[in-house]
Amino acid sequence: MTILVIGATGRVGRHVVNQLLQRDAQVRVLTRDPAKASFPAGVEVVQGDLLDIHGLRAAFSGISTLFLLNAVTGDEFTQAIITLNVAREAGIERVVYLSVFDADRAVNVPHFAVKSGAERMLEAMDFGATILRPTYFIDNEVMVKDVILQHSVYPMPIGNKGVAMVDARDIAEVAAIELIRRENAPTKLPNETINLVGPDTLTGQDIAAIWSEVLGRPVLYGGDETSGFEQNMATFMPPWMAYEMRLMAQRYVSDGMIPEQGDRERLTTMLGRSLHGYRETAASIAAD
Repeated sequence: MTILVIGATGRVGRHVVNQLLQRDAQVRVLTRDPAKASFPAGVEVVQGDLLDIHGLRAAFSGISTLFLLNAVTGDEFTQAIITLNVAREAGIERVVYLSVFDADRAVNVPHFAVKSGAERMLEAMDFGATILRPTYFIDNEVMVKDVILQHSVYPMPIGNKGVAMVDARDIAEVAAIELIRRENAPTKLPNETINLVGPDTLTGQDIAAIWSEVLGRPVLYGGDETSGFEQNMATFMPPWMAYEMRLMAQRYVSDGMIPEQGDRERLTTMLGRSLHGYRETAASIAAD
């Protein structure tokens, strides 16, 4: 049977596709514009999006297992609920869903609340699902790299509680492991939730210190105030999304993203290796 990857063109999704191919899985992806999508040989590409019912039904035909990653959009919740309904209609029971760390607690952050709702739907509609709950992606630091490199300031309001940022490669490999496990199981498996975290829990000051070492010059932490961060984000994303990023940052400052006991050990056991850390990405950005 075939595994459908939704969200295959993003930072995580492309890694998921590659990880599945390395495990000899049959992979299908759904994309709005197949002409612009560049996937390895052997990947089946279906045109459509998550509000295109005909495209969704075509994508789900002959599918056994689903990887669902919803982008942060104004209609993300509608997209998620429609997709899961069409999946259920198609007889799909096996799902790996990319949620977010503390989805059920940070309900004032729109895309956290959306993912918490989708988690509840997976449970209520009797899917057999692995819920992946990643912390903030290390890979997202490309959005603020110019401020760091040009102005020697780390601008993301992280606070002093600490965030265990996770690498997209680690997210994708765990996702592929779970997809294959569910795909190959003789029957539907029970639901399971996995926190996806990085090897280090870092404060804003910690991250600024890493950049100082990597660049060989002082880099300052911009502080915990979030209004200026919102204004900066609004220069390259819609105002509603910039505000949502501000709400997310406020959660980092107030609560952090702290791994639970055993989270890291569980991941390193699954992967059979250590987790990718923040310094690795910082060094790569600096080298580029």
